[in-house]
Amino acid sequence: MAKSEKKVVDSINKLIIRELKNGRQPYSEVAEKLKLTENTVRTRVNKLVDDGILSFVGEVNPRNFTDIQIAFMGIKVKTMDMERKAKELTNLRGVVYCAVVTGRYDLILQLELSEGEGYSLLDFFKTELVKVSEISEVETFIVYQSHNMSVPYLL
Repeated sequence: MAKSEKKVVDSINKLIIRELKNGRQPYSEVAEKLKLTENTVRTRVNKLVDDGILSFVGEVNPRNFTDIQIAFMGIKVKTMDMERKAKELTNLRGVVYCAVVTGRYDLILQLELSEGEGYSLLDFFKTELVKVSEISEVETFIVYQSHNMSVPYLL
């Protein structure tokens, strides 16, 4: 979906999405709770998926892995084309997401690293971040403890 094609999500779809936050709840239970038919829930969910509004992703809690390290990285760039830089950074190994933000940094990355998989923060700098030009400043924030965090298993 292009950035100018944002879709309006109606109140029923928002309720359905809220009910599906664990991703495994049967449509019949969602329908019963919301007083809808199961077919209505299924049809709406399929449309939300087709429209790129909703997706189902297997995520892990990094606290349950001894070798996953999560880090955030603030990045300043030398260009005003921050969207292009964000797209470049998103394609690097270990990047969960990249956001264009306001404040001290232009971009914020969330990284998934693993010494056990041979992919440390130093490896990210040496093999991945070096591929991206026009970076003027980087600050890294290592997550020592997280609450209610889940990430896709990328490594």
